Amino acid sequence: MRGQPRPITRKGLSRVEELLQEQWGPSSPKPARPPLDELILTILSQNTTDTNSGRAFAALRQRWPAWESARRAPLSEIEGTIRVGGLAQIKAGRIKSLLEEVYRERGELSLDFLKQLSDGEAWSYLRRFKGVGPKTAACVMLFSLGRPAFPVDTHIFRVISRLVGTDGREGREQMQEKLQRQAPPELTYSLHLHLVRHGRLICRPAKPLCGKCKLLPLCAYGNGLPGSEKSARGV
Repeated sequence: MRGQPRPITRKGLSRVEELLQEQWGPSSPKPARPPLDELILTILSQNTTDTNSGRAFAALRQRWPAWESARRAPLSEIEGTIRVGGLAQIKAGRIKSLLEEVYRERGELSLDFLKQLSDGEAWSYLRRFKGVGPKTAACVMLFSLGRPAFPVDTHIFRVISRLVGTDGREGREQMQEKLQRQAPPELTYSLHLHLVRHGRLICRPAKPLCGKCKLLPLCAYGNGLPGSEKSARGV
Protein backbone atom coordinates (compact mmCIF):
# COMPACT_ATOMS: atom_id res chain seq x y z
CA MET A 1 0.00 0.00 0.00
CA ARG A 2 1.17 3.52 -0.68
CA GLY A 3 0.60 6.67 1.38
CA GLN A 4 -1.89 7.19 4.17
CA PRO A 5 -5.13 5.16 4.36
CA ARG A 6 -8.14 6.91 2.89
CA PRO A 7 -11.05 7.80 5.17
CA ILE A 8 -14.32 5.87 4.98
CA THR A 9 -16.94 8.45 4.02
CA ARG A 10 -20.66 8.42 3.29
CA LYS A 11 -20.09 9.78 -0.20
CA GLY A 12 -17.43 7.17 -0.89
CA LEU A 13 -19.62 4.28 0.28
CA SER A 14 -22.49 5.54 -1.86
CA ARG A 15 -20.17 5.46 -4.86
CA VAL A 16 -18.98 1.96 -3.97
CA GLU A 17 -22.57 0.72 -3.85
CA GLU A 18 -23.33 2.41 -7.17
CA LEU A 19 -20.41 0.62 -8.83
CA LEU A 20 -21.26 -2.71 -7.22
CA GLN A 21 -24.80 -2.46 -8.51
CA GLU A 22 -23.34 -1.95 -11.98
CA GLN A 23 -21.27 -5.11 -11.47
CA TRP A 24 -23.84 -7.35 -9.81
CA GLY A 25 -27.25 -5.78 -10.30
CA PRO A 26 -29.75 -5.07 -7.51
CA SER A 27 -29.38 -7.19 -4.39
CA SER A 28 -32.17 -9.51 -3.29
CA PRO A 29 -32.95 -9.31 0.44
CA LYS A 30 -33.42 -12.69 2.08
CA PRO A 31 -36.54 -13.44 4.14
CA ALA A 32 -36.16 -12.19 7.70
CA ARG A 33 -36.01 -14.79 10.46
CA PRO A 34 -37.32 -14.20 13.98
CA PRO A 35 -34.62 -12.46 16.06
CA LEU A 36 -33.93 -15.51 18.25
CA ASP A 37 -33.53 -17.75 15.19
CA GLU A 38 -31.17 -15.25 13.58
CA LEU A 39 -29.13 -14.95 16.76
CA ILE A 40 -28.69 -18.70 17.12
CA LEU A 41 -27.88 -19.12 13.43
CA THR A 42 -25.26 -16.38 13.69
CA ILE A 43 -23.68 -18.01 16.74
CA LEU A 44 -23.46 -21.21 14.69
CA SER A 45 -21.84 -19.27 11.83
CA GLN A 46 -18.90 -18.11 13.94
CA ASN A 47 -15.58 -19.39 12.54
CA THR A 48 -17.15 -21.65 9.92
CA THR A 49 -18.72 -21.50 6.48
CA ASP A 50 -22.31 -20.53 5.71
CA THR A 51 -22.86 -24.05 4.40
CA ASN A 52 -21.76 -25.70 7.64
CA SER A 53 -23.64 -23.28 9.88
CA GLY A 54 -26.78 -23.72 7.76
CA ARG A 55 -26.56 -27.47 8.14
CA ALA A 56 -26.07 -27.18 11.89
CA PHE A 57 -29.06 -24.84 12.23
CA ALA A 58 -31.26 -27.14 10.11
CA ALA A 59 -30.23 -30.12 12.24
CA LEU A 60 -31.02 -28.19 15.41
CA ARG A 61 -34.50 -27.23 14.23
CA GLN A 62 -35.24 -30.71 12.92
CA ARG A 63 -34.27 -32.25 16.25
CA TRP A 64 -36.11 -29.61 18.31
CA PRO A 65 -38.74 -27.69 16.29
CA ALA A 66 -39.53 -25.60 19.41
CA TRP A 67 -36.75 -23.75 21.23
CA GLU A 68 -38.28 -24.77 24.54
CA SER A 69 -37.42 -28.39 23.75
CA ALA A 70 -33.83 -27.42 22.96
CA ARG A 71 -33.61 -25.49 26.23
CA ARG A 72 -34.58 -28.60 28.17
CA ALA A 73 -32.27 -30.90 26.21
CA PRO A 74 -28.96 -32.09 27.68
CA LEU A 75 -25.99 -30.00 26.60
CA SER A 76 -24.32 -33.09 25.14
CA GLU A 77 -27.28 -33.66 22.79
CA ILE A 78 -27.13 -30.09 21.49
CA GLU A 79 -23.41 -30.47 20.98
CA GLY A 80 -23.83 -33.69 19.01
CA THR A 81 -26.60 -32.21 16.88
CA ILE A 82 -24.58 -29.16 15.76
CA ARG A 83 -21.23 -30.91 15.37
CA VAL A 84 -21.25 -30.39 11.60
CA GLY A 85 -20.96 -26.64 12.21
CA GLY A 86 -17.61 -26.85 13.99
CA LEU A 87 -16.63 -25.75 17.52
CA ALA A 88 -19.70 -27.63 18.71
CA GLN A 89 -18.76 -27.70 22.39
CA ILE A 90 -18.34 -23.93 22.61
CA LYS A 91 -21.39 -23.09 20.50
CA ALA A 92 -23.65 -25.59 22.26
CA GLY A 93 -22.77 -24.00 25.58
CA ARG A 94 -23.51 -20.53 24.27
CA ILE A 95 -26.84 -21.57 22.76
CA LYS A 96 -27.93 -23.43 25.91
CA SER A 97 -26.96 -20.48 28.10
CA LEU A 98 -28.73 -18.05 25.77
CA LEU A 99 -31.97 -20.02 25.83
CA GLU A 100 -31.87 -20.35 29.61
CA GLU A 101 -31.21 -16.64 30.12
CA VAL A 102 -33.92 -15.47 27.73
CA TYR A 103 -36.49 -17.83 29.29
CA ARG A 104 -35.53 -16.84 32.82
CA GLU A 105 -35.88 -13.15 32.03
CA ARG A 106 -38.79 -13.12 29.57
CA GLY A 107 -40.79 -16.20 30.53
CA GLU A 108 -40.81 -17.26 26.88
CA LEU A 109 -38.30 -18.06 24.16
CA SER A 110 -38.75 -15.11 21.85
CA LEU A 111 -36.83 -11.93 21.13
CA ASP A 112 -39.60 -10.36 19.10
CA PHE A 113 -39.85 -7.57 21.68
CA LEU A 114 -36.59 -6.18 20.23
CA LYS A 115 -38.61 -4.87 17.30
CA GLN A 116 -40.18 -2.31 19.63
CA LEU A 117 -36.86 -1.05 21.02
CA SER A 118 -34.64 1.70 19.69
CA ASP A 119 -31.49 0.74 17.80
CA GLY A 120 -29.35 1.48 20.86
CA GLU A 121 -31.57 -0.48 23.23
CA ALA A 122 -31.72 -3.52 20.93
CA TRP A 123 -27.96 -3.40 20.43
CA SER A 124 -27.27 -3.23 24.18
CA TYR A 125 -29.62 -6.13 24.88
CA LEU A 126 -28.01 -8.40 22.29
CA ARG A 127 -24.47 -7.59 23.44
CA ARG A 128 -25.18 -8.73 26.97
CA PHE A 129 -25.04 -12.42 26.03
CA LYS A 130 -21.82 -14.39 26.20
CA GLY A 131 -20.43 -15.05 22.73
CA VAL A 132 -22.43 -12.24 21.10
CA GLY A 133 -19.88 -9.79 19.78
CA PRO A 134 -20.41 -6.77 17.53
CA LYS A 135 -20.61 -8.79 14.33
CA THR A 136 -23.16 -11.26 15.73
CA ALA A 137 -25.31 -8.46 17.16
CA ALA A 138 -25.11 -6.57 13.88
CA CYS A 139 -26.33 -9.61 11.93
CA VAL A 140 -29.46 -9.80 14.08
CA MET A 141 -29.97 -6.05 13.81
CA LEU A 142 -29.60 -5.99 10.03
CA PHE A 143 -31.12 -9.27 8.85
CA SER A 144 -33.90 -9.78 11.39
CA LEU A 145 -34.76 -6.30 12.70
CA GLY A 146 -34.03 -4.33 9.53
CA ARG A 147 -31.84 -1.83 11.36
CA PRO A 148 -28.84 -0.06 9.77
CA ALA A 149 -26.11 -2.20 11.34
CA PHE A 150 -23.10 -3.34 9.32
CA PRO A 151 -21.61 -6.74 10.22
CA VAL A 152 -18.06 -7.06 8.93
CA ASP A 153 -17.08 -10.56 7.83
CA THR A 154 -13.79 -11.66 6.33
CA HIS A 155 -14.87 -10.66 2.79
CA ILE A 156 -16.01 -7.15 3.70
CA PHE A 157 -12.90 -6.64 5.82
CA ARG A 158 -10.67 -7.58 2.88
CA VAL A 159 -12.52 -5.47 0.28
CA ILE A 160 -12.69 -2.32 2.42
CA SER A 161 -9.10 -2.73 3.63
CA ARG A 162 -7.91 -2.88 0.04
CA LEU A 163 -10.09 0.00 -1.08
CA VAL A 164 -8.91 2.45 1.56
CA GLY A 165 -5.35 1.17 1.85
CA THR A 166 -5.24 -0.05 5.44
CA ASP A 167 -3.82 -3.44 4.41
CA GLY A 168 -5.59 -5.11 7.34
CA ARG A 169 -3.98 -2.88 9.96
CA GLU A 170 -7.40 -1.78 11.19
CA GLY A 171 -9.38 -4.24 13.30
CA ARG A 172 -12.77 -5.58 12.24
CA GLU A 173 -14.62 -4.00 15.14
CA GLN A 174 -13.10 -0.61 14.37
CA MET A 175 -14.05 -0.98 10.71
CA GLN A 176 -17.58 -2.04 11.62
CA GLU A 177 -18.01 1.05 13.79
CA LYS A 178 -16.94 3.28 10.90
CA LEU A 179 -19.19 1.55 8.38
CA GLN A 180 -22.20 1.73 10.70
CA ARG A 181 -21.54 5.42 11.21
CA GLN A 182 -20.90 6.34 7.58
CA ALA A 183 -22.99 3.99 5.41
CA PRO A 184 -26.25 5.62 4.23
CA PRO A 185 -28.99 3.73 6.14
CA GLU A 186 -31.02 3.08 3.01
CA LEU A 187 -27.99 1.41 1.37
CA THR A 188 -26.73 -0.61 4.33
CA TYR A 189 -28.41 -3.92 3.48
CA SER A 190 -27.61 -3.92 -0.23
CA LEU A 191 -24.06 -2.65 0.29
CA HIS A 192 -23.39 -5.40 2.82
CA LEU A 193 -24.63 -8.11 0.45
CA HIS A 194 -22.75 -6.68 -2.52
CA LEU A 195 -19.46 -6.42 -0.62
CA VAL A 196 -19.72 -10.03 0.55
CA ARG A 197 -20.41 -11.23 -2.99
CA HIS A 198 -17.64 -9.09 -4.42
CA GLY A 199 -15.15 -10.42 -1.89
CA ARG A 200 -16.04 -14.01 -2.68
CA LEU A 201 -15.96 -13.75 -6.47
CA ILE A 202 -13.69 -10.83 -7.45
CA CYS A 203 -11.67 -9.41 -4.53
CA ARG A 204 -10.42 -12.84 -3.50
CA PRO A 205 -7.75 -13.40 -0.83
CA ALA A 206 -5.25 -14.65 -3.41
CA LYS A 207 -5.10 -13.58 -7.05
CA PRO A 208 -7.92 -11.01 -6.94
CA LEU A 209 -9.49 -10.36 -10.33
CA CYS A 210 -8.63 -6.65 -10.43
CA GLY A 211 -9.10 -6.49 -14.20
CA LYS A 212 -12.76 -7.43 -13.78
CA CYS A 213 -13.44 -5.16 -10.81
CA LYS A 214 -15.70 -2.12 -11.11
CA LEU A 215 -14.12 -0.73 -7.94
CA LEU A 216 -10.62 -0.61 -9.39
CA PRO A 217 -10.63 3.17 -10.06
CA LEU A 218 -11.26 3.72 -6.32
CA CYS A 219 -8.94 1.02 -5.00
CA ALA A 220 -5.65 1.78 -3.25
CA TYR A 221 -4.61 -1.87 -3.49
CA GLY A 222 -5.55 -2.34 -7.14
CA ASN A 223 -3.81 0.82 -8.24
CA GLY A 224 -0.64 -0.20 -6.47
CA LEU A 225 -0.35 -3.43 -8.49
CA PRO A 226 1.86 -3.74 -11.57
CA GLY A 227 -0.26 -3.36 -14.68
CA SER A 228 -3.24 -1.94 -12.80
CA GLU A 229 -3.67 0.93 -15.28
CA LYS A 230 -3.96 -1.57 -18.10
CA SER A 231 -6.47 -3.55 -16.04
CA ALA A 232 -8.49 -0.41 -15.39
CA ARG A 233 -8.75 0.33 -19.09
CA GLY A 234 -10.13 -3.18 -19.60
CA VAL A 235 -13.02 -2.87 -17.18
